[in-house]
Amino acid sequence: MTVAQLDAVPLEEAAHGIPLPQAPGGVSAVRRRVRQVLSGWNLPTEAAEDVLLVVSELVTNALVHARPPATLRLCRVPVQGRRAVRVEVTDQGAAAAPGPLSAPDPDEHGRGLGIVTALSARCGVLTHRGGTSRWAEVPAG
Repeated sequence: MTVAQLDAVPLEEAAHGIPLPQAPGGVSAVRRRVRQVLSGWNLPTEAAEDVLLVVSELVTNALVHARPPATLRLCRVPVQGRRAVRVEVTDQGAAAAPGPLSAPDPDEHGRGLGIVTALSARCGVLTHRGGTSRWAEVPAG
Protein backbone atom coordinates (compact mmCIF):
# COMPACT_ATOMS: atom_id res chain seq x y z
CA MET A 1 0.00 0.00 0.00
CA THR A 2 2.79 2.44 0.81
CA VAL A 3 4.45 1.88 -2.57
CA ALA A 4 1.17 2.61 -4.37
CA GLN A 5 0.83 5.84 -2.42
CA LEU A 6 4.40 6.89 -3.22
CA ASP A 7 3.90 6.14 -6.90
CA ALA A 8 0.70 8.22 -6.85
CA VAL A 9 2.64 11.36 -5.85
CA PRO A 10 3.47 13.40 -8.96
CA LEU A 11 7.19 13.18 -9.70
CA GLU A 12 7.59 16.97 -9.57
CA GLU A 13 6.29 17.02 -5.98
CA ALA A 14 8.97 14.55 -4.97
CA ALA A 15 11.86 16.90 -5.82
CA HIS A 16 14.28 18.03 -3.12
CA GLY A 17 16.88 20.79 -3.30
CA ILE A 18 19.83 20.83 -0.94
CA PRO A 19 22.42 23.65 -0.84
CA LEU A 20 25.96 22.28 -0.73
CA PRO A 21 27.98 23.46 2.27
CA GLN A 22 31.48 24.72 1.47
CA ALA A 23 32.92 23.28 4.67
CA PRO A 24 34.76 20.20 5.91
CA GLY A 25 32.31 17.37 6.36
CA GLY A 26 30.01 18.79 3.70
CA VAL A 27 29.73 15.55 1.74
CA SER A 28 28.78 13.47 4.78
CA ALA A 29 26.18 16.07 5.85
CA VAL A 30 24.62 15.97 2.38
CA ARG A 31 24.65 12.16 2.38
CA ARG A 32 22.72 12.12 5.68
CA ARG A 33 20.03 14.41 4.24
CA VAL A 34 19.83 12.38 1.03
CA ARG A 35 19.52 9.13 3.00
CA GLN A 36 16.47 10.62 4.78
CA VAL A 37 14.87 11.59 1.46
CA LEU A 38 15.50 8.16 -0.06
CA SER A 39 14.11 6.46 3.02
CA GLY A 40 10.89 8.40 2.56
CA TRP A 41 10.75 7.24 -1.06
CA ASN A 42 10.92 3.60 0.07
CA LEU A 43 13.67 2.65 -2.42
CA PRO A 44 15.18 -0.83 -2.40
CA THR A 45 18.36 -0.83 -0.28
CA GLU A 46 20.70 -1.53 -3.21
CA ALA A 47 19.19 1.27 -5.30
CA ALA A 48 19.47 3.71 -2.36
CA GLU A 49 23.14 2.79 -1.89
CA ASP A 50 23.80 3.38 -5.61
CA VAL A 51 22.12 6.79 -5.41
CA LEU A 52 24.16 7.68 -2.32
CA LEU A 53 27.39 6.75 -4.08
CA VAL A 54 26.50 8.87 -7.11
CA VAL A 55 25.58 11.75 -4.79
CA SER A 56 28.93 11.42 -3.02
CA GLU A 57 30.88 11.53 -6.27
CA LEU A 58 29.00 14.46 -7.83
CA VAL A 59 28.95 16.48 -4.61
CA THR A 60 32.66 15.86 -4.00
CA ASN A 61 33.47 17.01 -7.54
CA ALA A 62 31.39 20.15 -7.01
CA LEU A 63 33.02 20.99 -3.69
CA VAL A 64 36.51 20.48 -5.12
CA HIS A 65 36.15 21.89 -8.65
CA ALA A 66 32.99 23.98 -8.95
CA ARG A 67 32.30 27.65 -8.48
CA PRO A 68 30.02 28.17 -5.45
CA PRO A 69 27.28 28.34 -4.60
CA ALA A 70 26.29 24.83 -5.61
CA THR A 71 23.09 22.90 -5.03
CA LEU A 72 22.00 19.29 -5.21
CA ARG A 73 18.58 18.41 -6.60
CA LEU A 74 16.99 14.98 -6.28
CA CYS A 75 13.83 13.89 -8.03
CA ARG A 76 12.14 10.73 -9.17
CA VAL A 77 11.97 10.27 -12.93
CA PRO A 78 10.95 7.54 -15.35
CA VAL A 79 13.82 6.10 -17.42
CA GLN A 80 13.13 3.45 -20.04
CA GLY A 81 9.79 2.58 -18.41
CA ARG A 82 11.31 2.12 -14.95
CA ARG A 83 11.73 4.29 -11.87
CA ALA A 84 14.97 6.19 -11.39
CA VAL A 85 16.35 8.94 -9.18
CA ARG A 86 17.84 11.95 -10.92
CA VAL A 87 20.81 13.40 -9.05
CA GLU A 88 21.74 16.86 -10.31
CA VAL A 89 24.45 19.16 -8.98
CA THR A 90 24.44 22.73 -10.26
CA ASP A 91 27.15 25.33 -9.70
CA GLN A 92 27.82 28.82 -11.00
CA GLY A 93 30.83 27.98 -13.16
CA ALA A 94 31.27 27.06 -16.80
CA ALA A 95 31.75 23.42 -17.76
CA ALA A 96 35.36 22.29 -17.62
CA ALA A 97 37.12 21.56 -20.88
CA PRO A 98 37.21 17.85 -21.71
CA GLY A 99 40.23 15.97 -20.46
CA PRO A 100 42.37 16.53 -17.37
CA LEU A 101 44.53 19.63 -17.10
CA SER A 102 47.19 17.54 -15.42
CA ALA A 103 47.43 13.82 -14.82
CA PRO A 104 45.79 13.09 -11.45
CA ASP A 105 47.21 10.52 -9.07
CA PRO A 106 45.26 7.37 -10.05
CA ASP A 107 45.31 6.17 -6.42
CA GLU A 108 43.63 9.35 -5.17
CA HIS A 109 41.54 10.86 -7.98
CA GLY A 110 39.93 10.24 -11.32
CA ARG A 111 37.50 7.39 -10.66
CA GLY A 112 34.40 9.34 -9.64
CA LEU A 113 32.88 9.98 -13.05
CA GLY A 114 33.54 6.37 -14.04
CA ILE A 115 31.59 5.26 -10.98
CA VAL A 116 28.76 7.65 -11.83
CA THR A 117 28.63 6.36 -15.40
CA ALA A 118 28.64 2.71 -14.28
CA LEU A 119 25.76 3.17 -11.82
CA SER A 120 23.59 5.39 -14.02
CA ALA A 121 21.15 4.61 -16.79
CA ARG A 122 22.04 8.04 -18.22
CA CYS A 123 24.29 10.90 -17.16
CA GLY A 124 25.69 14.11 -18.58
CA VAL A 125 26.53 17.79 -18.27
CA LEU A 126 24.24 20.70 -19.10
CA THR A 127 25.55 24.25 -19.45
CA HIS A 128 22.99 27.03 -19.00
CA ARG A 129 22.74 30.69 -17.95
CA GLY A 130 22.85 29.75 -14.28
CA GLY A 131 26.08 27.77 -14.60
CA THR A 132 26.65 24.06 -15.11
CA SER A 133 24.63 21.04 -14.03
CA ARG A 134 26.13 17.57 -13.80
CA TRP A 135 23.41 14.94 -13.62
CA ALA A 136 22.85 11.21 -13.43
CA GLU A 137 19.74 9.06 -13.47
CA VAL A 138 20.15 6.02 -11.25
CA PRO A 139 17.77 3.05 -11.65
CA ALA A 140 15.61 2.69 -8.54
CA GLY A 141 13.49 -0.40 -9.06
